[in-house]
Amino acid sequence: MRAMPPRTLTRKQIWGAPIALGVATVVGLVAALLADGAGDAASWGALGVPVVVAIWFAMRPARSS
Repeated sequence: MRAMPPRTLTRKQIWGAPIALGVATVVGLVAALLADGAGDAASWGALGVPVVVAIWFAMRPARSS
């Protein structure tokens, strides 16, 4: 069987998701510090996104190489 050549990824493909998770975290932390009422709900939602993503990737089956 022939080996596949390595796939070239763009910077957006490599850094897009980590930057989006970082922005969601910062927005959630700022909302938690500065807002009340609806801001509290927004902070829970924004801070929950990285947790859900981490759980999602932890529950996926491992790739076989």
